[in-house]
Amino acid sequence: MDIENLKTYIALCDIMNFSRTAEELFISQSTVSNRIRDLEEEAGVKLLERDRHTVSMTEEGRTFLEYAKRIVDMEDACKRAVSGKEFRIRVGATNALYESVLKDKLLEKVAQGGMFSVTLGHSAGLLDMIGQGLLDAAYVYQPYRKAGYVCEECLEDELVLLCRADINAFPDGISNKDLETIPCAVCNFALQDIGVYLREIYPQGYIFPLEIDNSSKVKDYLDAGLGYSFLPRQMVIKEIQSGRYAEIPPKDFSRLKIHGYRVCRADMTSLLP
Repeated sequence: MDIENLKTYIALCDIMNFSRTAEELFISQSTVSNRIRDLEEEAGVKLLERDRHTVSMTEEGRTFLEYAKRIVDMEDACKRAVSGKEFRIRVGATNALYESVLKDKLLEKVAQGGMFSVTLGHSAGLLDMIGQGLLDAAYVYQPYRKAGYVCEECLEDELVLLCRADINAFPDGISNKDLETIPCAVCNFALQDIGVYLREIYPQGYIFPLEIDNSSKVKDYLDAGLGYSFLPRQMVIKEIQSGRYAEIPPKDFSRLKIHGYRVCRADMTSLLP
């Protein structure tokens, strides 16, 4: 498949507008349409649903997008490997580890002239990308062992129960039984230990009012004063220290210890945040 066609498809899926995609890529709108048509003919499926006003991906289009990104990443990796020229370091991170470990160090590296591309995702997916050579480093909640790679612990943290400080009904701590009575948002951290932990402290069949696939978005729930949530402490340490969030101590259950890891190619350690 033509790489430029794939790049056009990736851009269009991000922008969801043919004319603005053409402007972004400095090509004509008819070129965008022709490239998408060529991809659909080559793939043998309809990738996009479109009318005069809207564009949306089909189910096949969503699957195709993930493979398109991998193909483009592999081409870039190949060029980097053989060119010897300056390149962007490809870093992946979970949202929580990006906020608590990576962000400030990454910005400092960029200020010093470093070049990076960042992929946010879940641990399992990021480690899969490491295994395929699509990332140079990943900040994840799962250790990784593979020849040619270094895995180092970058964070030891705790999962803490939080709420906006002005709505805290449990300043002296909360019991296991009281957990059932409060609205609590949770994030799928793609970390088995957290799922096991929540199942242990909540009754079987308990339904959380909000489950969201991005830990940073849980903060929106807390900021709106809608209830409580479990998050890694270091991810929200600034909000806790400023007094915006209250950290609620457990009375009759323990906090979960969680560990973050930096996984990288052995030859990249000196270049990474």
